Amino acid sequence: MKIYPVSAPEFAPYGRVITGYEAECKAITAALAAHTPLPEATDYVPEEPALQSLPEAKTLGVALYGGMPVQFGWCNGHNTKLNCLEYHRDSEFNLGTEDFVLLLAREDDIVGGKLDTAKVKAFRVPAGVLVEVYATSLHYAPCHTDPAKGFRVMVALPQGTNTAKPELPVRGGDDACLWACNKWLLAHPESAEAGQGAVVALTGVNTDIANDL
Repeated sequence: MKIYPVSAPEFAPYGRVITGYEAECKAITAALAAHTPLPEATDYVPEEPALQSLPEAKTLGVALYGGMPVQFGWCNGHNTKLNCLEYHRDSEFNLGTEDFVLLLAREDDIVGGKLDTAKVKAFRVPAGVLVEVYATSLHYAPCHTDPAKGFRVMVALPQGTNTAKPELPVRGGDDACLWACNKWLLAHPESAEAGQGAVVALTGVNTDIANDL
């Protein structure tokens, strides 16, 4: 699978690189490295006090979401597989202590409630570079570029996202895919999430970039 840099034009439909906040990004990556774990698999925390309390995070949060309440969390570990794709009703912002890879698709790639994983593209994000992943871009856990280093990635989202799922009767639209607050999930049949009851909506191969790094 080809891995594009986020500086390539191919990234433009999925997101963009944010510049002008290098000092804030430096403070956040330093806190990520110092205060968050590096699990053997993958773990996610929606809101991390060591990030949330930073003055630089408060400054960045206003810039990213224009004054909306923002949570700064992390997704850390080791991973090379797609497994699932999720989306929110708003953009997500990512920033890593090391280079990492995002596996992305677009919401309009969903046809008849299914998404063929052949539509997924891979993008490498350099360490310390802040990226916006648009609301219309499906994504999931980052992938590492070096198994010895893994990844530590800041995840900024509107407050409450990825917390407990609200009660919602399935009436139509994408109701059945709601997996957590502001999180709609499409699972591959090989994923653990499929076994936990997530809607199996990814067809094709469960993308694995282990041999492409």
